[in-house]
Amino acid sequence: MKFTIEKCFDQLPLKAYEKWKEGLTDIETFVKEGLNLVFFAPRGNDNRMEHEGDEFYFVARGNGQIVIENQRFRCENGDAFYIPAKTEYYFENFTDDFATWAVFA
Repeated sequence: MKFTIEKCFDQLPLKAYEKWKEGLTDIETFVKEGLNLVFFAPRGNDNRMEHEGDEFYFVARGNGQIVIENQRFRCENGDAFYIPAKTEYYFENFTDDFATWAVFA
């Protein structure tokens, strides 16, 4: 299977709702036996998040910052970040073309 940045990016944002007033900014592209691949391209403001499982983010294009438990890191194309389960994080100060792949396990 092949997943492309352009195809995913063009589908966003998805429908808006209370939590994501500017529209949902991720697409679950693959799910199999506890492994999820998500394309995430925040627009505007990113909400603070935490998930039940561990996750990896791989920056696919653009740049910005990720805040993980109040520690700020610059992130740019090619960077990877590990976020343990139940850890608060969010992205900020990102470029309009910022996009990541996220792997949830």
